[in-house]
Amino acid sequence: MNETELASYWNNNAPAWIELSRAGYDIYRDYLNTPAFFTILPDVKGLKGIDIGCGEGHNTRLLATKGAIVDAIDISSLFIESAIKMEKEYPLGIRYTVASATKLPFNNDSFDFATSFMCLMDLPDQEQAVSEAYRVLKPGGFFQFSIEHPCFKTPYQRKVENAQGDIAFEVGNYFKSANGTIEEWIFGDAPDELKNRLPKFRIPNFHRTLSWWINTLISVGFSIELLHEPYPDEEAVLNKPKLKAAREISYFLQVRCRK
Repeated sequence: MNETELASYWNNNAPAWIELSRAGYDIYRDYLNTPAFFTILPDVKGLKGIDIGCGEGHNTRLLATKGAIVDAIDISSLFIESAIKMEKEYPLGIRYTVASATKLPFNNDSFDFATSFMCLMDLPDQEQAVSEAYRVLKPGGFFQFSIEHPCFKTPYQRKVENAQGDIAFEVGNYFKSANGTIEEWIFGDAPDELKNRLPKFRIPNFHRTLSWWINTLISVGFSIELLHEPYPDEEAVLNKPKLKAAREISYFLQVRCRK
């Protein structure tokens, strides 16, 4: 799959994604992945950063409210258009650009830090994206990103539940790379009237193993500082019961590494 095709998929996903996520139905982002990401994020106040694969800018705006000076890129022109509109309404000094993660439009050693929230696993050339993040960082700068956990989000996965409500997962084909397999889904917390009205997301997936990710980071020159597997506490599950499954397996992997 080339990047023109990739951009087309995400432009098609963008309208429904923006509507549902801004309405609060992306509960795994809002109540698990993003809070955990910011818990481990170093202080970015006054630092210059780049957010890679920013989507409509939700997490980029959170970075800016932490005092960071942020550039953000996404391959989807519709996501960037929506992010720019929000920036005009609620200015935070963020500069948004339509660009590919594999060809960042910035000079070497431009940023103190880089982030990427749930983007890298959806790219055809993940190694090049990691290399680009390394290139635009200043020496000593850090790169923190989240992806679907490669050990549990495998090409074959099935959730099973018994009569008592106990949850488990079947996983398989872990060592089989996915090269653009299209997955169709929609936020499970959305009400039926929205699920019936809006199209499902169609998302290309490019599964790689955990060792592939770690070895790729090392091979481009990064030193790995921290691995984190977010886990919802009991209060989060009481508030959002659909998070219960994330107490059985790790849905997300968060990594911080340094140039």
